[in-house]
Amino acid sequence: MSADKLVTEAAGHLGSDESGKGDYFGPLVIAAFFCPEGQEPVLAELGVRDSKALSDKRVLALDSALQAGYVHSVVAVGPEKYNELYDKFRNLNKLLAWGHARAIENILERMDVRRAVTDQFGDERFIRQALMTRGRTIELEQRPRGEADPAVAAASILARAEFLRRLAALSREWGMELHKGAGPPVEAAAAAFVSRHGAEALSRVAKLHFKTTARVLAGL
Repeated sequence: MSADKLVTEAAGHLGSDESGKGDYFGPLVIAAFFCPEGQEPVLAELGVRDSKALSDKRVLALDSALQAGYVHSVVAVGPEKYNELYDKFRNLNKLLAWGHARAIENILERMDVRRAVTDQFGDERFIRQALMTRGRTIELEQRPRGEADPAVAAASILARAEFLRRLAALSREWGMELHKGAGPPVEAAAAAFVSRHGAEALSRVAKLHFKTTARVLAGL
């Protein structure tokens, strides 16, 4: 490859995963991670696995090591932008595909990678359609339990760590704890948030299409 080309040929594959999809408060974060050929044992030695099987503390520690040592991309969609995009797409899987495509393309702008693996969340055509010119030539594989692939597992850690940091920042900004997930503590926090800041402010911290919103507003 000529020296003036920006894209570097690379042996290995990409993995992408998201965090925040099931969390009422906070952003949706999608990460892509490039696993160089032969690095799978190194990632295993580090303890890289599906972020859902790790504590928050461990996720944040692994995130630092992965960011320092590997090519990656993190796309964070804050609540206000998320609500705007959801209104546009009217389909969560299409929104996810848009985010995965952006994260993958960010790496493809720097490296010539031929294969990408993602966790299966919807019709593969959604990602194909969302990818731009370079991404449409990649071999794309969507797998059930995709986090069994080390690149996808690493991406899940990067995405979760960024989600945790941003959720903590939102909690500090609004002066109250915005819980993870979508259970009763989250609904109680949402009701307290609306009582304190008003219903219109909810779009700045939460994903409004969740049923939690309707229940909280019905209780006013």
